[in-house]
Amino acid sequence: MKAMVLNALRTPLADTELDDRMPGPGEIRVAVGACGVCRTDLHVVDGDLPHPRLPIIPGHEIVGRIDRIGPVRREADGAGLRIGMRVGIPWLGHTCGVCPYCRAHRENLCDDPLFTGFTRDGGFATSVIADARYAFPLGDTGPGAWADDAALAPLLCAGLIGWRSLGMTDDAVGGIRGGMMGGAQALGLYGFGAAAHIVAQVARWQGKSVYAFTRPGDGATQAFARSLGAVWAGGSDEPPPQPLDAAIIFATVGELVPLALRAVRKGGRVVCAGIHMSDIPGFPYRLLWEERQLVSVANLTRQDGLDFLRQAPGMGIVTRITRYKLQEANQALADLRAGLFEGAAVLIP
Repeated sequence: MKAMVLNALRTPLADTELDDRMPGPGEIRVAVGACGVCRTDLHVVDGDLPHPRLPIIPGHEIVGRIDRIGPVRREADGAGLRIGMRVGIPWLGHTCGVCPYCRAHRENLCDDPLFTGFTRDGGFATSVIADARYAFPLGDTGPGAWADDAALAPLLCAGLIGWRSLGMTDDAVGGIRGGMMGGAQALGLYGFGAAAHIVAQVARWQGKSVYAFTRPGDGATQAFARSLGAVWAGGSDEPPPQPLDAAIIFATVGELVPLALRAVRKGGRVVCAGIHMSDIPGFPYRLLWEERQLVSVANLTRQDGLDFLRQAPGMGIVTRITRYKLQEANQALADLRAGLFEGAAVLIP
């Protein structure tokens, strides 16, 4: 198998030939059709996330087809999976199943997890071994992003984390606004990259009004946001034309937290959706007062994935992608770091 391997932090990935691997008990092997390049991959390579397993093959937005199935340990392992099935492999790659969080159906907070492309090898390769329980059947055909592996790949993290983040805004003032004030929920999205460009489309499908915040002066990205249905797009230093009911911060910039709190109305909620963020500066208590809430999103549950992927084909999602060859993974990471494309980058083995 061919793979792009991170041997040491803050070094380029190495184009490496490895022996073919066989799935163990409860595992499957997937021939990778496409793997998205996520900002979390940058955090892994740059050493922003503590304690990666090295060497490691990054990549956790994986779409491919099962070509081997390992021995079944439990009835639930690999239930319904078969050779040739198209599946998606996400960031959360394994949970213990026995800690208090797993038993409470909050496996995204598992005490002993494994993460694809961070503590178990990921999809910057021609094949990947995955826990069969954490493989989402995707079907072979469908509308929009379902038409091709590369277009579908960003949904496996940008889409899934965006979906969980969006769900965390639903019981903010938007519910009151719809029931008492009338009108759609006003949702702010800070940082309009891979996740936000998907979430904007899902939010519009849900009937929400989307307000997009970009780097100040980034007119191209603001135009991109408006093309996806945003009712307003401006710099993160600008106030929205009306108070927001909720906001999701996808950018990894802690300085955006006080700005987002200032932008939401009483009782509103700000959701920090990234796995890594720079330090949040001090801010006056009045920005949090009046029952505004600041929460974070951690990983996802399998139920999040099942819920989103079941409904997503009917949402009309169109992903904006830039394709790279597998051997161009370092260039894709550099272009992501520099913000040289809209939407998401995808590696094609």
